[in-house]
Amino acid sequence: MAPTATTKTGKTARPGQYRLRADALRNRERIVATAREALAEYGGEIPLDEIARRAGVGNATIYRHFADRRELIHHVTLSVMSRVAEQAESALAEEPDAFLALRRFVHAAADERIGALCPLLSDSIDKEHPDLIAARDRLAASIDALMGAARASGQLRTDIGVGDLMVALNQLTRPLPGSGCVDFDTFVHRHLQLFLDGLSAPARSELPGSAATLEDLQQRP
Repeated sequence: MAPTATTKTGKTARPGQYRLRADALRNRERIVATAREALAEYGGEIPLDEIARRAGVGNATIYRHFADRRELIHHVTLSVMSRVAEQAESALAEEPDAFLALRRFVHAAADERIGALCPLLSDSIDKEHPDLIAARDRLAASIDALMGAARASGQLRTDIGVGDLMVALNQLTRPLPGSGCVDFDTFVHRHLQLFLDGLSAPARSELPGSAATLEDLQQRP
């Protein structure tokens, strides 16, 4: 007889129940990862059945995990924020030179398709959802710590804020929807390097306005 297990509620689990749960989790993660790439490439209107096809799952599997497109985009947004925050934290912890850590983060954030973030944060997303607020706070804190270290070392100009960095990352890493641009990432990293050179201290010019924060980017006109 196949072995059984007892759940936290005291009920006996059927054989294979935990395996199915693990499979479901892997399916969910694969759907989110696939949606992140597809949304970055084609924008927010890509059909869900195309995402399902790319993820290698059926349409019904998507709807078992996500009630609708809005919920899927919500989780993709959380994934993007979490992965970018992890890149900032890792760079700060592992690089001995603060500005090299900032350089590493910027290029790693580009590889995470950070340019998909702004289009995902559309009016259809609840920007005040507790999970999104927590993710945004973690992202802001991790990048602020990274930039603070580079600033304290005297290598980063003092008139740059987290929001400034995120605007540049979004603009420089956003591919043209459906363009199929050959070796697009090659151009992205080349222009990011030019941008990073402009962040180095001492500053060669005075910037108009004031340093931007992530909160500034959330404000409506």
